Amino acid sequence: MPARIVPRLPNDRWRPAEIVFWLAPLAIYFLFPGYLVLGSQVMIVGLFALSLDLILGYAGIVSLGHAAYFGVGAYAAGLLAAHGWGEPVSGLLLATAAAGLFGFVASFLVVRGHDLTRLMVTLGIGLMTYEAANKAAFITGGVDGLSGVTMDKLLGVFEFDLAGQTAYFYSLAVLFVIFVAMRRLVKSPFGMSLTGIREGAKRMPAIGADVNARLVAAFTAGAAIAGAAGALLAQTTQFVGLDSLGFSRSAELIIMLVLGGTGRLYGALVGALVFMLAQDYLSGLNPAYWQFWIGLFLVIVVMFGKGGILGVAEKVADRLKGRKASQESRGEQP
Repeated sequence: MPARIVPRLPNDRWRPAEIVFWLAPLAIYFLFPGYLVLGSQVMIVGLFALSLDLILGYAGIVSLGHAAYFGVGAYAAGLLAAHGWGEPVSGLLLATAAAGLFGFVASFLVVRGHDLTRLMVTLGIGLMTYEAANKAAFITGGVDGLSGVTMDKLLGVFEFDLAGQTAYFYSLAVLFVIFVAMRRLVKSPFGMSLTGIREGAKRMPAIGADVNARLVAAFTAGAAIAGAAGALLAQTTQFVGLDSLGFSRSAELIIMLVLGGTGRLYGALVGALVFMLAQDYLSGLNPAYWQFWIGLFLVIVVMFGKGGILGVAEKVADRLKGRKASQESRGEQP
């Protein structure tokens, strides 16, 4: 009989594969210096996907309007820079706080309902935020976008250059810091309680867990992280477009999570990487019909790869471990 694989409680130890994953961007900097701008965009989108993974993958809140918080962060950072506050780090923190505050207020509407209600509420919040920014063209620039965003040197030393070197390392540093914080969060008792709420919210009060309070906290944190991603985009591109609040950005985010795998953190980053690289490559081949191939790939993943790319990888790894353990129990050579 194959050896039984006993699940273990999560721990904070960094596995070798994780270390390699985070060393890869440093290697990319030297191996592909012409793709630093794309690399920084991938990391920003990956951070945005992480924010939704906390809400959807762990807390189980389905959102179709998550771009609202991304856009709030982008406009907050952009408006600060356009009006003379061009210091990147403080601008990033203020924009993150603004998006978190907006998410906190919106969370009381979102967590009160169930799946379909939450879907409609989040979609409505996203649409209203988009139209509010469109109507307030005297502040946001409307469909023309917010221009005049001028950033100071990062830490007073590193200037945002056209080659994207400063933007690349700035995005990588912010992504890594927030990822480490999220990694600790989801492996903490609070993070495990979110998983419990996702799997069975009605049972959690029996162990003394305040479901609504935890969902509000998770939604607020997710909104703040989305705002940080939006602020990074505004600061590194020095422009904020109305599409940062668009529904398509929220929809693409869900596609990324499905591709990579929800509730894994790394699934958000892998999904963002695959989606962005596929978009860049396929749009170069055929600018009009690249979405067809993305859609086809998504259908294949959903039908044959439950759990996304990382879900398939975990199943393969578990089978190999089970086979090796079975061989060792029979005294065979692996």
